[in-house]
Amino acid sequence: MRHMPDPSVSAAFPPPASASDAAPAGVRRRRLLQSAGAASALAWVGGLGGCAAPRPPLKVGTVLHPACELLFLAREAGELPEREVRLVELLSRADNLRLMEEGALDAAVLSLDEFVICRSRRLDLRIVAVLGVSDGADVLVARAGLRELGALRGKRVAVDETSMGQALLEGACASASLRLEEVVRLPMPAEQAWAQFHAGNVDAVASAEPWVSRLAGPGAVRLFDSTLLPDRLLTALAVKSHLLQVQPGPVARLVAGHFGAVDRLQRAPREAWPLMAPRLRLQHESLLQEEPTGEHLAQAFRGQRLLRPADHAALLRPGGSFDRAQLALQHHFVERRQLERAAPLQEVLDLRFLPAA
Repeated sequence: MRHMPDPSVSAAFPPPASASDAAPAGVRRRRLLQSAGAASALAWVGGLGGCAAPRPPLKVGTVLHPACELLFLAREAGELPEREVRLVELLSRADNLRLMEEGALDAAVLSLDEFVICRSRRLDLRIVAVLGVSDGADVLVARAGLRELGALRGKRVAVDETSMGQALLEGACASASLRLEEVVRLPMPAEQAWAQFHAGNVDAVASAEPWVSRLAGPGAVRLFDSTLLPDRLLTALAVKSHLLQVQPGPVARLVAGHFGAVDRLQRAPREAWPLMAPRLRLQHESLLQEEPTGEHLAQAFRGQRLLRPADHAALLRPGGSFDRAQLALQHHFVERRQLERAAPLQEVLDLRFLPAA
């Protein structure tokens, strides 16, 4: 199956005049992430002594995912002051979950599955905004010769740790009447997943854009993508419930900053591009050796539907697709005795911080 890029997204990013000034920052940030890893991030998140602010900044866990990029665009534009909001860059979704559970983070960008996992671990969170929905951005790619999902039985599947590959693989298996246990799942970073794929060490990769377009290569077969799971693979901003009362100002600043960045990107992509180019380099090793272009930016957001405040009412209505998906996930955890009960929608959402539509 071949997914066509969303023309409304691709058309929004004409090639910029130049992004060369942003290159050094991107290289430095990637080296910092690679050398420090989650351990250094944890030390940083813990807060440095001597902070003069009356309250510590809201610490927000992020991963290398397009839905997180608007938060960093807001930071680069000066809309998220460090004294109020601190964005914490992590290498994997597992690090994000672990630091939330350990109390090192106050909020995080999470998939719906990760949100329910947090609740199963007795973390009282609320979703304050949905940042984006995957409409084809997450893809299950197989090597030539594997042309149907049933052929994955007993095969090795690399699951990109920074994507929603696990949820995608679960949906793909369910659609083919495969049990998840019938495939060999191998979680690993994106670069390693694709290296193993091309070396012939794994049979398929569950990953996301922009890696799929840049790394799959000729002959790779797209077996399944998130267009077949409508409104299921979404990225949300979740905050610990007590902080909604204790630090409402930083939470409001965080939500407003994200949606302000969405407006900036769609209104003036040429101005936003130099601010985003350094982080785009982090999303693919080869970009460290070349200048990113407008095509790379469009590629990074291919298949991603960026939500605006006005979109939340339809997506999050009682009985809607989000409500059904989150209840189904919760019931799954209840059946496995990992969750005491399935919470109703009003115990999952707190949308008071959304800007006026």
